[in-house]
Amino acid sequence: MTALRPERESDTSYGQQSYGVPGAFEDWSGGGAYGASPRPEPQPQPQSPPYMSEPEPQPYPASYEPVPDEPYLPPADEETVALRIPDPPPAAGDPVSGSPGSSATRPDGPAHGGRAARRKAAKRRHGRHGGASEARSAQESGQDAGRSAREERRAPLSRVEARRQARARKPGPAVVASRAIGEVFITTGVLMLLFVTYQLWWTNVRAHAQAGKEASSLQDDWANGKRNPGVFEPGQGFAILHIPKLDVVVPIAEGTSSKGVLDRGMVGHYAEGALKTAMPGDKTGNFGLAGHRNTHGEPFRYINKLTPGDPIVVETQDKYYVYKMASILPVTSPSNTSVLNPVPPGSGFTEPGRYITLTTCTPEFTSKYRMIVWGKMVEERPRSKGKPDALVS
Repeated sequence: MTALRPERESDTSYGQQSYGVPGAFEDWSGGGAYGASPRPEPQPQPQSPPYMSEPEPQPYPASYEPVPDEPYLPPADEETVALRIPDPPPAAGDPVSGSPGSSATRPDGPAHGGRAARRKAAKRRHGRHGGASEARSAQESGQDAGRSAREERRAPLSRVEARRQARARKPGPAVVASRAIGEVFITTGVLMLLFVTYQLWWTNVRAHAQAGKEASSLQDDWANGKRNPGVFEPGQGFAILHIPKLDVVVPIAEGTSSKGVLDRGMVGHYAEGALKTAMPGDKTGNFGLAGHRNTHGEPFRYINKLTPGDPIVVETQDKYYVYKMASILPVTSPSNTSVLNPVPPGSGFTEPGRYITLTTCTPEFTSKYRMIVWGKMVEERPRSKGKPDALVS
């Protein structure tokens, strides 16, 4: 710092004195050391060659108090990167964060120094948002502890309150009724599913087994030479029907009873009452047969796929009777028994002959209507001559 000093009494004005003039290079501080008291009259200095042609200005009189003789120490700079005296090194085993030349602070202690040092210490302790999350966790823990304490301090319920709460928890009549109805619906659905499975799958399995057993029994009797009685009891098998196009081989039994014939997977012969029809060996007549279209072996399920000329073979103990499919009546009433007449109307036949009629239900899975297929005999072949061509090819 430059002190004020009085002007010298000289004829030369300020700025016109030569550097070589005595007193031109006097110390601004009074000729003494920095910080010493000024002297009233400076000592003359030895002359030296002038450095410049312009004289040095005269010093101003000093107007400050004497400064004690102490070494100068710069003020501590907390915000900048100015040089500073380093702190003493930490003791062994004392975890100190920071780098040399900076203020050493413990992670859990207060941060010394300026604002920048305090921010760095806070980041080292908690990260950027660590403090807030710790405070939130502590608050939640306190709330949980308070809630637990309140539950512990809650008084036990009285008998009346306990009964009232028990009645409130008990389901009402509407809830009980809805649950009962739901259980009934579920049970009904399960039973219906089981019934459908029984009708569509199990009845076929059982009927095929029974029909196959009856056909094997017939063939064994024929092979052993057991004579045909000529008159058959209801439910008794006497022939085997072959429809090669549909891969159908099924025994023919006397009568059209559901339990005794049709439900066992066999085809029934109309042989009772007003619906009695001729036998295959008769010289003229209409051989009428009935069979299931769905379930219980369903031997006539696909007779609607037959076309004129497709073979239909009836095998008996002595002969093979070969028919050719002639016509089809897709839908008719169940009471239309004229389809079984010796010369059935709508069949295309105009005179008596040896015919065959196949009847079944339609549409599928219902018994509302009947489907009729007619055929005409084209060959009567003894078994001794072997199988007809329709069964060989």
